[in-house]
Amino acid sequence: MGALISVPGEFQHLAEKTGFSLEQIGILHRRFQQLSHGETTIRRENLRSIPDLSCNPIRSQIIQAFFDKRNFQQDGEGSVQEIGFEEFLTVMSHFRPPGRNLTPEEMEGLRREKLRFLFNMHDTDNDGTITLEEYRHVVEELLSRSGALGKETAKGIADAAMLEVASISVGHMVWAHS
Repeated sequence: MGALISVPGEFQHLAEKTGFSLEQIGILHRRFQQLSHGETTIRRENLRSIPDLSCNPIRSQIIQAFFDKRNFQQDGEGSVQEIGFEEFLTVMSHFRPPGRNLTPEEMEGLRREKLRFLFNMHDTDNDGTITLEEYRHVVEELLSRSGALGKETAKGIADAAMLEVASISVGHMVWAHS
């Protein structure tokens, strides 16, 4: 994986790649150092230890997104066991809001990147489709984890939503390359 960046001048490449400012990259670099306990890479366990992430209903999908090669390599496939700072920053960039001075073409490209990232988060078996089972799992996790709805109620809502999706996409959602 990518080597840990320690020279602030090396952040310029990352700023151009991710859209983060040099100051934001410095802050994220310090956070990476905290999570990795000073190591050059982080593993899933490091992200599982983040208290604010522990109550997120899609915690496992968020953590997996950091190790999914599709999210930080062009034409990447599969997952990795650990990532360096550049991969960490690339995945973090999917969570940042768009800049204000983007052209319509840049805005459309950014929108497509973010949609692809979200698609990858829910395509848990990395086969290029979101099956109804994968969709059901996400909806159930989102609805039942809050405690406001029971598992059966959440399942009923997920099934109703799946029926609507199925009427449009015949059982699965596929990433459209256009």
